[in-house]
Amino acid sequence: MNTHDLSMEELEEKLIENNYIPDKNTLITVYLAFKLKKPLIVEGPPGVGKTELSKAISRSFNMDFFRVQCYEGITFEQIVGEWNYQKQLLHLEMNRIKEIKETDLDVFHEEFFIKRPLLQGFINPDPSIILIDEIDKADEEVESFLLQALGESQITVNDLGTFELNNDLMVIMTSNSQRQLLDETKDRCLFLYIDYPTPEREMEIVKATLPDASQKLIESVVKRINELRNMNLVKKPSIRATIDWVKTLMNFNETELNQENFKDTVTVVLKSEDDKKKVMKKY
Repeated sequence: MNTHDLSMEELEEKLIENNYIPDKNTLITVYLAFKLKKPLIVEGPPGVGKTELSKAISRSFNMDFFRVQCYEGITFEQIVGEWNYQKQLLHLEMNRIKEIKETDLDVFHEEFFIKRPLLQGFINPDPSIILIDEIDKADEEVESFLLQALGESQITVNDLGTFELNNDLMVIMTSNSQRQLLDETKDRCLFLYIDYPTPEREMEIVKATLPDASQKLIESVVKRINELRNMNLVKKPSIRATIDWVKTLMNFNETELNQENFKDTVTVVLKSEDDKKKVMKKY
């Protein structure tokens, strides 16, 4: 499908076909990202589907998927690429042994450059999507570089040259709000906040992922998950945790979450001993 002629109804249909159940706000924002060709910043608590959204878009429209996983201290080289020094040195040594003349010893061209996800996404000839995951963990210098590259649609590598953007690249950045992003980044991007879904939507998500699960089982798990999220837990259960809990109960041939199997299986969704103690004390 040509995304230039995409309607919101077609977008929703495609995402649902690929097991992503969007709410209205997500649907409108993704639609505008396509139409306005703007990068998208997605914020929200862990486990609500920020990363999965980009993967679902990639699947829905057969877009090649590239991912930059940010972390504290990540560098330009780890995002764009770096010289393969061992290969360069080996090439120089072999050519000296063969007494190749000096002018043929150039090792600053693409053969000796290891391309990382951002550059791969830029030069890929096919429709692509790049996920810059947890951009808030990278420092402001890296964020500024990304902003410049995306704004100018080109990346320059010293001693190699400038690479132009080669496709309609869709850029999605996720953030857990570990630090505030630059105003320039926010200004150039669309913003989407994804919260925990309503119980009705979460049941739809689980049913789409686990079509063999009974409605009664899904309803009982989602109800209890929402109760747990309203407790003062260190780590609130994610949507993935809900799915894992339903899977677990299905493996035990249970048709409903009850008091007995709750105590036996709740550790599937709790991620710390303190949380477990709080929950067991209440239930």
